Amino acid sequence: MLNALRPVLDRVLIPIGRALARTGVTPNEITVVGTVGVSCGALSLFPTGHLFAGTMVCTAFVLTDMLDGAVARVTGSTGSWGAFLDSTMDRIADAAVFSGLVLWFFGGGRSRLLAGVALFCLVASLLVSYAKARAEGLGLRCGIGIAERPERMLVCLVSTGLAGLGVPYVLAAGLWLIAAGSVVTFGQRVLDVRRGALAAPTTPPPAPPTAPMTPQPTTPQPPTTPPSSTTPTTPPR
Repeated sequence: MLNALRPVLDRVLIPIGRALARTGVTPNEITVVGTVGVSCGALSLFPTGHLFAGTMVCTAFVLTDMLDGAVARVTGSTGSWGAFLDSTMDRIADAAVFSGLVLWFFGGGRSRLLAGVALFCLVASLLVSYAKARAEGLGLRCGIGIAERPERMLVCLVSTGLAGLGVPYVLAAGLWLIAAGSVVTFGQRVLDVRRGALAAPTTPPPAPPTAPMTPQPTTPQPPTTPPSSTTPTTPPR
């Protein structure tokens, strides 16, 4: 749903991308730095109970990671490798954020239930992303869902930051919301891919290769004697 704001964000990010492109930094470098920053902030600050500080660090690097696409468009360096790297790094960052919350709930958070919910959010987020990647690998469109990655990260970071400021129950509510939204989004994508697969024309399977014909052995025929051209003589009388 937040993808509708992309034209507005582009008007802000493109000028920053031009400035970064003049420094010689590459989009892939921005992608890796953003992922490392999010992972380090989430895995070092969330488990120790510094939820607000961890949210600020993660948010800063998430915003930095948004600049890789702007730099790529400005420099004309978009490609399949960059898209693969960006998608893979996003999965690592998501796993780090939810893993940090799982560790917090098992430790100072003292809630095994919410630790399980956070773990479910991690798995469900990966399934939502995998469904889209697998569908696109098969040549099918799969871009729907009420809880895509921007929505999940927004709810997670906002609720975690507010919990760090002492707002009660907000983190639990945010995790349950992400869990429910991820399940709905996964179901939406599965049904969307099924409709697309059934509507796509099916190509018949290729015919199996035929075995080459082997020549049959021939039996030799006895030679035939040509008919004689002389007329038989009559015996003398």
